[in-house]
Amino acid sequence: MSIVSSSSLPVFPRDAKPNSIFPRRTATFHPSIWGDYFLSYDSNFHEDDSDIKQVPLLKDYVRKMIVSPIDDNFLSKLNFINSVQRLGVSYHFEHEIDEALHQIYEISTKENNIIGYDNDLHHLALLFRLLRQQGYPILSVVFCKFMDKAGKFKKSIVNDVQGMLSLYEASQLRFHGEDILEEAYSFTLSELTKSLTTKLSPFLSGLVDHSIGQALRKGMPRLEARYYISFYQQDPSHNQCLLTFAKLDFNMLQKLHQKEVSNVTKWWVKDLNVSTNFPFVRDRIVEVCFWIVGVYYEPQYCLARRILKKVVAMISIIDDVYDAYGTIDELEIFTNAIERWDISSLVNLPEYMKLCYKALLNIFEETEQELRKQGKEYFVKYSKNEMKRLAQAYLTESRWFHSNHIPTVEEYMEVAIVTSTYAMLTTVSFLGMEETTEEVLIWTTSHPKIIEAASLIGRLMDDIAGSEFEHERGHVVSSVDCYMKQYNSSRKNAIKELRKLVERAWKDINKECLSPTQVPMKFLMRVVNLARMIDVVYKEQDNYTNSGGIMKDYIKALLVNKVSMQIS
Repeated sequence: MSIVSSSSLPVFPRDAKPNSIFPRRTATFHPSIWGDYFLSYDSNFHEDDSDIKQVPLLKDYVRKMIVSPIDDNFLSKLNFINSVQRLGVSYHFEHEIDEALHQIYEISTKENNIIGYDNDLHHLALLFRLLRQQGYPILSVVFCKFMDKAGKFKKSIVNDVQGMLSLYEASQLRFHGEDILEEAYSFTLSELTKSLTTKLSPFLSGLVDHSIGQALRKGMPRLEARYYISFYQQDPSHNQCLLTFAKLDFNMLQKLHQKEVSNVTKWWVKDLNVSTNFPFVRDRIVEVCFWIVGVYYEPQYCLARRILKKVVAMISIIDDVYDAYGTIDELEIFTNAIERWDISSLVNLPEYMKLCYKALLNIFEETEQELRKQGKEYFVKYSKNEMKRLAQAYLTESRWFHSNHIPTVEEYMEVAIVTSTYAMLTTVSFLGMEETTEEVLIWTTSHPKIIEAASLIGRLMDDIAGSEFEHERGHVVSSVDCYMKQYNSSRKNAIKELRKLVERAWKDINKECLSPTQVPMKFLMRVVNLARMIDVVYKEQDNYTNSGGIMKDYIKALLVNKVSMQIS
């Protein structure tokens, strides 16, 4: 089964007319688990002056290690760059790492992008992954040397757990038709799972266990860095200067993120007064902030985060208005108001929608004012158009619900890829980035394959994780329902087939990140990071709606608990 997306939305079936007397629905969402915790910013820890003074010295040391000459034995440089990236400090050295990997690429590859390095599995797989995730079109045929005549990986490599783990991570960057990496993924996942029952070093055991639970390629960069710090310090061969720098940098960035969360929480609680004005919605402003740190955590993207947080927070409210509260008559009027995008449209709206509509217009007006300082206020029109497109798609889904209409999977996905919100949020995510040009926004709104793939991942994983809860409260049909009806399938089989589409979409994303890219990699990584957040938040269940479990632990790790400077 294939899903073909389109820029236009399907026409609502004439024989499926919404019932205007359908009763108002109400969802039972648990209240915010954070209360007033982030309402005021008061950093409860301070680094020692001696630690702060170390930072520039440590940073300079790391830079010198990256730019040091690369001789024939480049393996130590490869391991160091890998550690810098996984510890979350590579944003300081993007140019230096790019140059170093280009030199390594020139040294290690032959014609046709085949790696000539012919030594151990770990370094070969690590080299493959670092180069491919940098955009180099490295060929996977290089791993044939570890396979037998039957096309299976040799059992002799099973005991090389570090090599197996590196191959597992490399296989996560596979494209369509890469049978070698498909086999590598299945083989390494199975064998690494078995290896956890054997005696491994604390470093390797922790890393393997974590990697099985959360694929590196699909992990949230900041969260992965937080975990890798704890693993790396258990590695007997770790670089102490690099580890100290990573810890200090994490804690300093955490202070910045905490202050940002506090500021947007004040807007949510005091300006919008969500708990009183919108008691029917999910009160998840802290979870929204966590999500946006997943899109970009670097200090230079403060403005981008501020814009995206407010827009995502409003989209969360609007999503619940369409899905969980508004009557079909109210939703028709509300959608028309968004299409008009004029404050005069307030007069026709019920009171709760007036508050929502006014807040939406205010956010975009604030964004225009901010971008006017750069002469880029006209960029906002691209996001407004995506917002209008999103509202129309929300309305189509609401009409389906109110008329008990179950579309085909293809009809559903035409609309649901839009209501995943990722096309709209990608456009918004670029507004606050200084590097953004109008050409980038034109590309973004032209429905490129990578954004369509991320949107599909977002929609299907959301549907799979949340469909049963949403049925209990009365909700538009999901892709699971549509598949079950269209193919006379069980729920279990429907989910299995939809997960295959998710994996295919990840392969599309991997391929679209290869050089030459249509837009610079820094923009593509926002799309990748949005897709990653879906994997992190929705892998087991809807941890955004039900945020008291693992989501709470994630937020504590990133936004509450500082990294200990002590060596364990």
